Amino acid sequence: MENAARIAEGLARAAREINASHDLEATLDSIVHTAVGALPGIDHAGISVAHRNGKVETRAGTGQLVWELDALQYTLREGPCAHAIDIEPVTVANELRHDGRWPNYVPRALRMGVRAQIGLRLYVEEKTLGGLNLYSVEADIIDPDVVHTAELFASHAALALGRARRENELSEAIGTRKVIGQAIGMVMERYEIDEGRAFQFLVRVSTTSNIKLRDIAQEIIDTSNTTYARRTHVRSTADPSGLDRIR
Repeated sequence: MENAARIAEGLARAAREINASHDLEATLDSIVHTAVGALPGIDHAGISVAHRNGKVETRAGTGQLVWELDALQYTLREGPCAHAIDIEPVTVANELRHDGRWPNYVPRALRMGVRAQIGLRLYVEEKTLGGLNLYSVEADIIDPDVVHTAELFASHAALALGRARRENELSEAIGTRKVIGQAIGMVMERYEIDEGRAFQFLVRVSTTSNIKLRDIAQEIIDTSNTTYARRTHVRSTADPSGLDRIR
């Protein structure tokens, strides 16, 4: 009963701490550290993010062991982490030394001191966001109550991660619109054309060069800023007093 109360308290604390973070990186860091603090028997935790191209990369971890073993599993496509993302959403590996499911991964994990492990898929509305990877170096068996609580924890983590990713994408989208809008204004002024033609000009350059529209816009802004800075420097060198600029 005491252990159950401790787990419940840890889960509640983890939910509060995770949802207090609004920055993506802060959210990831909060997830892994609160996992270790809230789940008895878990010594290390890592969280990975699945990209649209199929690549999975670890973005936060509580130690070097996490970074190395997460990367190994995604490279080999073996181990509880990869298994959870590809096949079984909750993958438990108790007494890892006797687990024959991953012959290439297990020996290396054992050499690094891992004795038991849990891999949990993070998903929202059937969309896979990544994985929560939990490692034990002190115990061979992870308590079934801890596994159940880890599932609840993963649900909180998935919601928080989904929210953070949406906010991050929205922030990037707003930044992109601002950059493109500024570049359109520069093109309009330079070529004395209207907004629609200026936008089509950028699209045509982007398509022809196979470079993202935002990058084209940023290059135009950077070039304009560099040119302005160079001209200002030349004027100030020719007229240190600045009198010519105010006559």
